[in-house]
Amino acid sequence: MIRVAVCAPSTPFTREDAARVAALAGHYGVSLDFHEQCFAADGHFAGPDALRLAAFLDCANDPAFDAVWFARGGYGANRIAQDAIAGLGPAAGAKRYLGYSDGGYLLAALYRARIGQAIHAPMPVDIRREGGEAAVSRTLAWLAGDRAGEEPSLDGRHPAAAFNLTTLAMLAGTPLMPGLAGHVVMVEDVSEYLYAVDRLFFHAAAHLGGIAGVRLGRISDVPENDRPFGAAPKEIARFWCERHGIPFLGEADIGHDAANRIVPFGLA
Repeated sequence: MIRVAVCAPSTPFTREDAARVAALAGHYGVSLDFHEQCFAADGHFAGPDALRLAAFLDCANDPAFDAVWFARGGYGANRIAQDAIAGLGPAAGAKRYLGYSDGGYLLAALYRARIGQAIHAPMPVDIRREGGEAAVSRTLAWLAGDRAGEEPSLDGRHPAAAFNLTTLAMLAGTPLMPGLAGHVVMVEDVSEYLYAVDRLFFHAAAHLGGIAGVRLGRISDVPENDRPFGAAPKEIARFWCERHGIPFLGEADIGHDAANRIVPFGLA
């Protein structure tokens, strides 16, 4: 039985959704232990910073668990990530850490510190989406050894990393940002105006010198601005890649949706 601890470094989860995900996990030989902190609430967050930090460290430092799965994104993981890395012990290095979106702050910090294995993957909250059982099952199957849910462009030659574009842009220039030279960097985003996507690429691309290339996941649920931006997401990505001499490698099958594929950081 694979034992997985679930914590919420950003925003709260519900007991009802946790029960649905736990029932699904049993079909894959995965035992889920939802930390009580997942259900805490303090304004926007799943409890105060100190509680979210303590829960993450409880999960990561417990040798009984094989992996730590972030319940959901939202906003908040960046507020605890640096202290989280400082508080990790030997048991944390043997674990897999799974999530995406705001969880990318912790994945980046772990990857930078070379602690455990960071993995962009669907989270328990995806159970709420249309087709969400398939998304959650993709991660559970991966934990059980089935690699069919991985991003198909992974080639075994170039290390990879995947981020929400906003998260990557905010990481750039901070002590949490890992070195990504030689990597294929995959990005996706949701609910951002196209001018904001352009602005995010402006900043992120300036910090990606030496990478093997960029792949663009889905930029979904784009709001309508009062005037058209005049360029589609792929055109925006190409523009900033060309500006910085970064190869644009095409699309990636990742995004804030039920089809989101799995991307292990580094070499799969």
